[in-house]
Amino acid sequence: MLDDFFTRALIAGIGLALVAGPLGCFVVWRRMAYFGDTMSHSALLGVALALLADIPVMAGVFAVAVAVSFALLALQDRNALPADALLGILSHSTLALGLLLVAFMTWVRIDLMSFLFGDILAVSTADITTIYLGGAAVIAILIAIWRPLLAATVSTELALAEGLHPRRARLIFMLLMAAMIAMAMKIVGIILITALLIIPAAAARRFAATPEQMAVLASVLGAVAVGSGLMASLEFDTPSGPSIVVAAFVIFLATMLPIAIGRREAARAGRRAP
Repeated sequence: MLDDFFTRALIAGIGLALVAGPLGCFVVWRRMAYFGDTMSHSALLGVALALLADIPVMAGVFAVAVAVSFALLALQDRNALPADALLGILSHSTLALGLLLVAFMTWVRIDLMSFLFGDILAVSTADITTIYLGGAAVIAILIAIWRPLLAATVSTELALAEGLHPRRARLIFMLLMAAMIAMAMKIVGIILITALLIIPAAAARRFAATPEQMAVLASVLGAVAVGSGLMASLEFDTPSGPSIVVAAFVIFLATMLPIAIGRREAARAGRRAP
């Protein structure tokens, strides 16, 4: 029989996977993996500021992630530096600031490993409620901006020509990413949140005929990875975040096998042909 803490973590993790699937698809389509890393690395600064201000950790992480999003947009508009350079500066600077703040806060006992790599023991019933209510809001908003965001992913000029608002949709998407990172921190950990977004979406891409199919399949594969990873975490006493990511990676490798086998068979058939 499963322990209560594991059941809570599993329920919360499945809720996260359902949200991460569609968001991860856009991260893959728009090649925003480095942006996801920047947002997740800034979460540690949010944790430190939340503990310093004595506010809920999720609120602190969300606030800092939103601030990083607005800062990135403002800097990109000025064309001061290439996007990847800006992301690198913000990513490592916010992570370093978070680590320094944690080091100076000697009066607060912080389990840094649980924030970095997840801790299934830390998931409470209140966290589950927050994840599902917040996740429902994220999915509802994503559905509302799906068309303009998808059009802008294909071509910004095309989206503008159709009377859509790709910049607004992009800003809203960044806010949804911030919410996802705040919710996922306890399960996956700050360092590995982006992997939960990217790997299931990349695995689903090979089997989906439409963007909507890919979003649904990414959620399903993410849920399978969460369940498998948490079981491994419980069985082998490993951190939940890395366990989930390794499970997702195994699923990704499994999706690659039919393609590799198909190519090998095609190569053999080509050599046999007269």
